[in-house]
Amino acid sequence: MRLNKFLTIHLLWLSALLAPAQAFAQEQIKQDTAATIVPAEIPADSVLPGQKKPFTKSQLLEGSNRRYLRRAVIPSAALIGVGILTMHERGSFAVRDARNRSFAEFSTEADDFMMLAPLVGLYGFNIISSQNRHHFTRQTLLLLSSGALTAGLVFPVKKWTDIDRPNGKPWAFPSGHTGYAFTIATFMDKEFRHKSPWVSVASYSIAGATGVLRVLNNAHWFADVVAGAGVGILSVNTVYWVHAKLTKGGGLNTTFVPVVFPEGGKGMALTIQF
Repeated sequence: MRLNKFLTIHLLWLSALLAPAQAFAQEQIKQDTAATIVPAEIPADSVLPGQKKPFTKSQLLEGSNRRYLRRAVIPSAALIGVGILTMHERGSFAVRDARNRSFAEFSTEADDFMMLAPLVGLYGFNIISSQNRHHFTRQTLLLLSSGALTAGLVFPVKKWTDIDRPNGKPWAFPSGHTGYAFTIATFMDKEFRHKSPWVSVASYSIAGATGVLRVLNNAHWFADVVAGAGVGILSVNTVYWVHAKLTKGGGLNTTFVPVVFPEGGKGMALTIQF
C-alpha cells in the first residue's frame, strides 16, 4: 500500500513535469490570427544565415512576445511556483519520507549521465539528417548560451536560498541536474520538433526521469527538481527569443577573418552581420 501511494505521488508530479513536453511536441493546428503574421521581410521559403532549411511558420514567430509568454514564461513560472509552494513541510518532506520507506537503499549514478543522452541524438542527427533547424556551429552557440543562462539562474539561487539537501549536503534549491536536463530537452524540442514530435517526447521523458532519479538518490527535494525543470525550459526559450529578436527570425551571419595587429602579430577576428 505504501508503494502504491509512493508511485501515485511520483506519477502526479512527473505528469506535471512532462506537461510542457506534451504542449511543445504537439503540432500547431490552430493559431491566433494576430500571432501568426509572418514578417513581410522574410519570405516563407527563404534560407537565412545560420539556417539549414526554410523555417516553418512557427519558427519564424520565435520572436513573438505573445508566443514567448504563452510557451515559456507561463509554463516555467508554474513549475517554479509549484517548487516554491512545495518546499519544506508543504510537500517535499512527504515525498522524501515516502522515498525513505520504499527505496531507502536506492542509489545510482545514472542521473549524472542520463541528462546528456539527448545530446548524442542531437549530434547524431546532425550526421545522418539534414532536417535539423540550424547549422552545427549555430546549434552549439545556442546550446552553450542556454546552458550558461541556466547556470546563471541556478547557482546564485542555490546560494541565496541556502537549503540543505535531504542527504545533508548544501545548496539544494533548485536542482542543477534537472535544470540542465530540461535545458537539453527543450533545445532538442526547438531543433527537431518539426522533424518528429517523438524527438521532443523522448527528450522530455529523459529529463523527467533525471528529476525522478535525483529524488530517489536522496540528492534533492521534490521542490528542487520541479523548479529546476522550469528554469531549464525558461532559459532555452529566452535564448531563442532574444536570438530571433536580434536576427528578425533568421540567423547571425558570422565569419572569421585573419587580421594583422599593429605590432605585427597575427590573429583572427569574428565579424557578426545582423
